[in-house]
Amino acid sequence: MSSITITMQETSQTPATQLAEETRGHSLWEDAFRRLLKNKLAIFGASFLILEILVAIITPWIAPYGFEIQDLEQTLTGPSWAHWMGTDNLGRDLFSRVLYGGRISMMVGILASFVSTLVGVIYGATSGFLGGKTDNVMMRVVDVLYALPFVFLVIILMVYFGRNVVLLFVALGLTQWLTMARIVRGQVISLKQKEFIEAAEAMGISKTAIIFRHLIPNSLGPVIVYLTLTIPSVMLEEAFLSFLGLGVQAPMASWGTLISDGVSAMEISPGNLLFPALMLSVTLFSLNFLGDGLRDALDPKGAKD
Repeated sequence: MSSITITMQETSQTPATQLAEETRGHSLWEDAFRRLLKNKLAIFGASFLILEILVAIITPWIAPYGFEIQDLEQTLTGPSWAHWMGTDNLGRDLFSRVLYGGRISMMVGILASFVSTLVGVIYGATSGFLGGKTDNVMMRVVDVLYALPFVFLVIILMVYFGRNVVLLFVALGLTQWLTMARIVRGQVISLKQKEFIEAAEAMGISKTAIIFRHLIPNSLGPVIVYLTLTIPSVMLEEAFLSFLGLGVQAPMASWGTLISDGVSAMEISPGNLLFPALMLSVTLFSLNFLGDGLRDALDPKGAKD
């Protein structure tokens, strides 16, 4: 009898448990993650980027040669067992240089994008929350900076402070924060009229605390989406500057400098241009796939429209 009673109790509790699980609500981030998992292109992009970051971390241990090691007897050779992607005009192993170049390009893209995000989020949130004349003046500054070509600003910064990789991170980041500031400002303007912000002000919470504890966290959705789209933009700018000779300096290399070197040797050894250009292209496509997937996941209504 006791076993029958236990079985009946378990049977009677099962539907209630299932109903509780079915009716349990999901947060915005959980729903967004579920939608993101259904986007195959976004998952492909995220998987490729994670693999690429892991490879960049372990590059010193897996690269068969150093990025600066030369063999002048093996210049502009094609792919072989000794050199999987061939060699460049100084006999350096192209596969090793592509791996090391990927580290530089990824670091420039990620760190410069975080610099631009940090500056743009704080600037835009402050401008949108304060409003009035302060907002007007701050946005006019953004408009003036928009009118200046980013290459001009980067050249000025690099000529004045010197040419090094760290400065390249900062210079590119300081030219990308303008759009981020406008996005965050628009989000903050729509949020600051909400009841929870009015309640925070009524409780005497400082403006700084309201901006950093309430407004910025509630604006993270568009910020994350735009961040994933800023990284490929920064990487393209770094490649463009390196192509002009204003980026990473020899013997270090990025994909941009490798593409620049590959153009001059394209007729003799097409692989010098093909391999770094292919890696840069696939990385940019992956970032765009992930950015589009995050946008659709975080804003499903906008995706349908």
